[in-house]
Amino acid sequence: MKGTDLFDLQGLLSQQKLLICFSGPFSHSVIEELGKAVRNHLEHERIEKSAVMDVFSVYVEQAQNVRNYALSREAMGRPVPSSSGIVVIGKDGDRYAVSSGNLVEAEDVPALTALLDRLRGLDKAGLKAAYKEQSRKPRDPGGTGAGLGLIDMARKASQPLEYSVRPIDDRYYFFSLEVRI
Repeated sequence: MKGTDLFDLQGLLSQQKLLICFSGPFSHSVIEELGKAVRNHLEHERIEKSAVMDVFSVYVEQAQNVRNYALSREAMGRPVPSSSGIVVIGKDGDRYAVSSGNLVEAEDVPALTALLDRLRGLDKAGLKAAYKEQSRKPRDPGGTGAGLGLIDMARKASQPLEYSVRPIDDRYYFFSLEVRI
């Protein structure tokens, strides 16, 4: 790295009202330490305790999804670069946005986007029913386990989940998810 000047990056983060941004490999300890920082920051913001818990739990769910996806692929002998993940928490007026992004294999994109599109079409009662239904299903031992967590994030969100997938090459897409609380 050649004498990096981080002033412009800090200005961009401030301009975008980003409170926390982490990009790199997500270990259990990184998720835990960033979680403490998130919770401390939010508690000092003097927002409702329920909003603190919603932002915190969505951050944890997204960070774990990034980590677990990489770990599940590694266990299958198909490693995804561990440095491909990012989680960002920002403030937009009186709302918070928790966003994450990571590389996903092309073959996983159709099922992921179908689930997200289905969730986007459900109201609060539909999301509650979907959560109950999913929680009763046996867990797929080879799966990433993202289904229940995505439903829970959709239930906490103040508007439908936003996502994008961008092709990187033949094998990978970059998946981005935003949850507004």
